[in-house]
Amino acid sequence: MTKSSTKIFAIATSLFLFMLVSCIKPVEETDLSIYNPQTFTFYDADLQTFILFKDPVAKEITRRTGITLDIIPLRTSVEQDISMMITSDRYQDFIYAKNEIAKLIEKNALIKLDDWISPSGEHINLIEKYGQNLRDLYGDELVKLRHTDGHIYTFGTYDVKNAINETYGYLQIQHAVLKELGYPRLETLEDFSAAIRAYKKKHPTIHGQPTIGLSLLTSGWLWYVGLSNPGNYSIGYPDDGQWIVDRETHRAQYKFLNPEIKTFYKWLNQLYAEGLLDPESFTQSEDVWKAKVSSGTVLSLASPEWEFDEPCKNLVADGMSERTYAYLPIVADAKKYKDPSLTDYGFSGGWGISISKDCKNPILAFKFIDWMCSEEAQILTNWGLKGVNYEIVNGKRSIPEAEQKRILTDSDYSRKTGVGLWTYPFPERGKGAQDSNGDWITKNSVQQIIDSYLPVEKETLKAYGAKMWTELFPQSDELYKPIHGQIWQYSLPQDFSGKVSDADDFVHKSLIECIVNPADEFDERWSAMVEKLKEMGMEEAGDKLSEMIQEKLKLWKMER
Repeated sequence: MTKSSTKIFAIATSLFLFMLVSCIKPVEETDLSIYNPQTFTFYDADLQTFILFKDPVAKEITRRTGITLDIIPLRTSVEQDISMMITSDRYQDFIYAKNEIAKLIEKNALIKLDDWISPSGEHINLIEKYGQNLRDLYGDELVKLRHTDGHIYTFGTYDVKNAINETYGYLQIQHAVLKELGYPRLETLEDFSAAIRAYKKKHPTIHGQPTIGLSLLTSGWLWYVGLSNPGNYSIGYPDDGQWIVDRETHRAQYKFLNPEIKTFYKWLNQLYAEGLLDPESFTQSEDVWKAKVSSGTVLSLASPEWEFDEPCKNLVADGMSERTYAYLPIVADAKKYKDPSLTDYGFSGGWGISISKDCKNPILAFKFIDWMCSEEAQILTNWGLKGVNYEIVNGKRSIPEAEQKRILTDSDYSRKTGVGLWTYPFPERGKGAQDSNGDWITKNSVQQIIDSYLPVEKETLKAYGAKMWTELFPQSDELYKPIHGQIWQYSLPQDFSGKVSDADDFVHKSLIECIVNPADEFDERWSAMVEKLKEMGMEEAGDKLSEMIQEKLKLWKMER
């Protein structure tokens, strides 16, 4: 190229670049764009370990929005972590504080999403101005995001449109046990214990290790789901945290003041005396418990699915799928109670991600969560990458066989791929939501669930005359639908929360003492526990919570 032609080429290139730049709209600091990269810090009270925003789905989120998250997990406990933030008056950009959010609101640490005051002093309703996806997702349920002061501080989490196509019950029993016993009809606690008793007698060891009848996980806060919740489920009440709410009056009662709940713990006392209850149930760590379940020696559990999912994948990978678990409706008395596992709570509002006052770009932060509410984002976070984690078959999303096998056997699948990792605690359209093409937003459609069952699950279900686990349980329309949401999502005042926390600590210790001591001492110990709870003011606490429920119903325009 000659010197003259080089000069002409340079001029032409400059003109082209000038025209290109002049035609491109400048990127604003509040635009979601890969050309406006921004990292937000995010405190997640439910995250136990550090996790990087670098899996394939996270990278795709960044590619589409320009946003990266620097995620801060739980440090000590959510109560202590939030207290430390308040003491230092320093906050992450995004905060998921669960039921500690009331403390942050009291300290003006969070922005009002419906009345943000800009640096210039302008009052802006971010939801109205920038929240099209948020409004589409919540619709009429948006009112349930209101705090007691009438303002909205959280984006909300959990399904907005729920479809109850899955259940794991609250007691789980190995397929191997049911098969050997001829798939007996188990309805009550006594039926359940008779099954594990009979199997353990025939098989005192499994793979050379002692057979364990029932093993509980009750360390730390996990006692709420592994020891407390099964009590109310056994007498037909769904999960309202530490409370039972009357179906007619909507009055709340601290659950351990309810005389009927005693039955479940007396049953555990009996199992302990017989040697059917793992003696380490009240001392073992989560890792030890998971290792036991992964060994195949634990005949039954009382646990939420997210606790035994990893061990079950290990069992399948090790060729012991018969040692995974079946889910049956079990109650204390089949004539008096119905297993409440399929209770439709509706959307409860309450918990959710908030934007702190320290966030330097609240509008961009809001736009990001609003994008996470979009159909595009919901499909990405639930299904993963098209052509990698799913494919389109006959116009519908479908999981390839090899990918499904990976899901069932790789306990670290979600972390490696990002699939399902960024749905919670972000807003969720829900299992009952469909996209604009009529396809399901989540992978929880009836056919997807059936396709995901292990062969041993299908074998057990066939023996009970069903295709899905939900068919074996009392259906949602047979059960009471709580109009108050779920109490464990309520933002409780600090003094009230402290009183309940003290009672919980006392009950946790007392329940264990009731269970592990001789049967002839159980009634006396239980009565002493109840009297102490009354002295601690838990009857009055029930009255206070009953008032809060009425306030909540008025806030939602559902007075009763």
